[in-house]
Amino acid sequence: MERNYIVAGYASDAHLPDVKPEDLRKLTHLNIAFGHVRDDEIRTEHLKQTAALRTIKREHPALNLVLSVGGWSAGGFSEAASTEEGRSRFAASAVRVLSELPLDGIDLDWEYPCYGEAGIASSPEDKTNFTLLLGTVREALDRKGKADGRHYLLTIAAGADQYYTDGTEMDRVQRVLDFVQLMTYDMRGGFQTLTGHHTNLYTPGGDLFRISADASAKLFMRAGVPKEKIVLGAAFYSRRWDQVPDRNNGHLQMTGTPGGYGPDFTALTAEYIGRNGYTRYWDDEAKAPYLFNGSSFISYDDEESIRHKCEYIRRSGLGGLMFWEYGCDRTGRLLHAMYEGLGR
Repeated sequence: MERNYIVAGYASDAHLPDVKPEDLRKLTHLNIAFGHVRDDEIRTEHLKQTAALRTIKREHPALNLVLSVGGWSAGGFSEAASTEEGRSRFAASAVRVLSELPLDGIDLDWEYPCYGEAGIASSPEDKTNFTLLLGTVREALDRKGKADGRHYLLTIAAGADQYYTDGTEMDRVQRVLDFVQLMTYDMRGGFQTLTGHHTNLYTPGGDLFRISADASAKLFMRAGVPKEKIVLGAAFYSRRWDQVPDRNNGHLQMTGTPGGYGPDFTALTAEYIGRNGYTRYWDDEAKAPYLFNGSSFISYDDEESIRHKCEYIRRSGLGGLMFWEYGCDRTGRLLHAMYEGLGR
């Protein structure tokens, strides 16, 4: 019998009412973004679409609904993890959330242990405290699961590069996790002046930045994560650089300013791919597409690159593929490519 792969995606709370039934049927897991951490507890009172969440669970009971806690610029983790009391409060709040909402688990998106990005507090002790926090949450979820006669999921979203494995104890952390979702997107963009792919499967020749989905998966395996617990990431949005020299179709060119977020896939299909002066190119080394119009370079995922990611996942025995974020692709084409590649 062929194994079942994870086909997962993130959807912001605001987009829950817009998720189409046919798309829900193509998913195994839907991560709701985001719960927040306040005073060592997971808070959800800011979420406005709990009615839509209940409808989704009622109409699609087999779909795993997971609350993702954290996200970029969302703090509170380091403080909660730093004491036994804080970890206990955090775990108790996770149980409470699972009792109040029709959820199947918790996904921690701490960006990032040991690194104070985007104004988030951090500490060198985060490395061991992250392990302790997840262990405490796992124990609490298991107690609830035993009482309810079921298993509750515990997952994380992890940064794709070595800083993340350096700041965590992944060999220990993975033991209490159902799977690890690698954020193999934004691998370049808002902090680099060299154009290139932001969600590529492999690293092309000549690229100074060696990061890729393949390199990330191997990095986490070396750090102790079993391959079947590794879920790669796909991007439903792009990264863009402007004022790019008109050489090599804009690829691997230095610009005066760093790249930033580009159009989402909905806009790319309507206004950019083969339109308004933009030509689509395919990097067969990276297994990634890009656009160039003579001065602007855009890196993104499309059906072809997702197909290659799915083939890689099957060939390598990984756990599956996830994406950020549902509202970025109103065409449904990218999720369908994931479903065709892994979900049938």
